[in-house]
Amino acid sequence: MTSTTHLAEALPAVPRERLMRIAREVSFDAGARLFEEGRRAERFWIVRTGTVVLDLHVPGRRAAVVESLGQGELVGWSWHFPPHVWHLGGEATGPVRAFEFDAETVRAMCAQDAEFGRAIAVWVGRAVAHRLHASRVRLLDLYAPYGSGSSV
Repeated sequence: MTSTTHLAEALPAVPRERLMRIAREVSFDAGARLFEEGRRAERFWIVRTGTVVLDLHVPGRRAAVVESLGQGELVGWSWHFPPHVWHLGGEATGPVRAFEFDAETVRAMCAQDAEFGRAIAVWVGRAVAHRLHASRVRLLDLYAPYGSGSSV
């Protein structure tokens, strides 16, 4: 768990509390797909318990798992940036409990309150940067002749 994606460490208290007021509690069974790469991103989650893996479609091969997300971590960022289409897929590895958020509602809140919007944008942007790095390292480990050379 990293401070760039963990809610309590990455999002300041006031915007975090405001965001959590619109949270809806949900659960997923093991193997449930939360979202699919290329489909419309209309919601996002913060994991309460369990693990969600993010995967990337690789033509001619099984989907490559690029990261595992656990308690307090943001699942999904594609909802925040047009065209609001998932860049990865997500699956529960076991039972998952999470807070779910409607993307349209959060985007409207961001548009109405610049300070809230900036806090959300920084939090989501950090998650994007972290996921990009994790994806790069994982794909190099899987497909490069000598791996990524990273111990991450």
